[in-house]
Amino acid sequence: MIDLKNLTIEKAHAALQKGEYTCRELSEAYLAVIKEKNKELNAYLEVYDDVLDQAKVADEKFKSGNATTLTGIPFAIKDNILFKGHIASAGSKILENYTASYDAFVIRKLKAVGAVILGRTNMDEFALGGSTENSAYGVTKNPHDTQRVSGGTSGGSAAGVASNLALGALGSDTGGSVRQPSAFCGVVGLKPTYGKVSRSGLMASTSSFDVIGPIAKTVEDAEIIFDAINGQDVLDSTSIPENLELRKYNLKPKIIGVPYDLINQEGIDPKVKDNFEKVVKNLENLGYEIKNIKLINCIALYYIINFAEVSTNLARFDGLRYGMHKDGKNLLEDYLLSKGLGFGKETRRRILLGTYVLSAGYYDAYYGKAQKARVALKKDFVKIFSEVDLILTPTSPIPPWKIGEKSDPLSVYLADLFTVIANIVGVPAISIPSGFIEEKGVKLPLGIQFMASHGREDLLFEIGKKFEEIAPKALSKPYLGL
Repeated sequence: MIDLKNLTIEKAHAALQKGEYTCRELSEAYLAVIKEKNKELNAYLEVYDDVLDQAKVADEKFKSGNATTLTGIPFAIKDNILFKGHIASAGSKILENYTASYDAFVIRKLKAVGAVILGRTNMDEFALGGSTENSAYGVTKNPHDTQRVSGGTSGGSAAGVASNLALGALGSDTGGSVRQPSAFCGVVGLKPTYGKVSRSGLMASTSSFDVIGPIAKTVEDAEIIFDAINGQDVLDSTSIPENLELRKYNLKPKIIGVPYDLINQEGIDPKVKDNFEKVVKNLENLGYEIKNIKLINCIALYYIINFAEVSTNLARFDGLRYGMHKDGKNLLEDYLLSKGLGFGKETRRRILLGTYVLSAGYYDAYYGKAQKARVALKKDFVKIFSEVDLILTPTSPIPPWKIGEKSDPLSVYLADLFTVIANIVGVPAISIPSGFIEEKGVKLPLGIQFMASHGREDLLFEIGKKFEEIAPKALSKPYLGL
């Protein structure tokens, strides 16, 4: 029997090379767990019927000597990433039966190395939310406490990795959508530098923020996945050219900036603060210098731009060319019926607010000012990273909340306090499990977030691996799966 709980990508690859089991047997082991657990967790919206065919191709790669580290590794993909011939609904009724006509860049990359894609995972509709409660297909439950949310918008991918429904997963990160659910579920989530991973084949939410990132059990696994999926793509004009070297210095991280003003404000759970203080002390014990830095609360700035780009991007879903269509008496009624029934409440809210901030008379007052503030913030980050190597914060100001507990959308928006900054300025960030807190007899995972300057994912991987080494002694053993 394969020990999925303690399995990592490197361990699985070594076992496959030695012939301890085949790619087919590994896939079958994950399919068995999915059959057992997914009904309760609702992590997968669909398990593909060609999984064993993919595993057969992977086994052939091992036989021919063409296998790589990711060959035969079972993956889950978020429901907004296109996989040719398979449904991609973005968690929405309006695309309930939409079948992808081409592969996303990241899917082509995974196919090329022989990874096995198990299925598509649940998400907040069009990646709008922070809990997977906005999915048209029901909430994904947290594997640690099924009364609580798994986070969002990549909640299905994070819950899937945490509960051994996949060995690795892909999510998309617009304002923390890879990192926050990873923290809530006790796994590792990476948001790469904007442009390092192509957005071709990712359904657009907020185009200037969106990036695809890996979710994994360990930092090393996240690095392996990132190395496989990054690269320039002619189909994405924002992807970074291969010959553009962003790593200006070959230094190792020594100075870590901590924005105490942001962390000590109201609304941060005391248990989150306590866990964070332990992390800081243990990093100091490792020899890192901790430096107080200033960061502003960027929630308002983030959401003005988010609403504006969402309203523009989702205008394409008119119910005529593809997706849900409802007949009305005229074209306007067609639109109203199709969009009214196809889009969920949160999606409609953001479209309306985005249309407002882009409207005549308000564009300069809201969207225009937000873009100027974004430029100023990017300049601030250049200065900050001339003084520190990394920035450290909690991933989320609060632990995972109970399903249905936050009916006020503003309270969910505020939970993005620490994660949105990286998307606004385009820098890479990683969430790493930092221990557990206890709530009424249930242990809930927490995460800490490191941010680095553009293109310095290498610094995140280096400090992440060191942090995992001290975690068993200082905090709690890194979580490898339920």
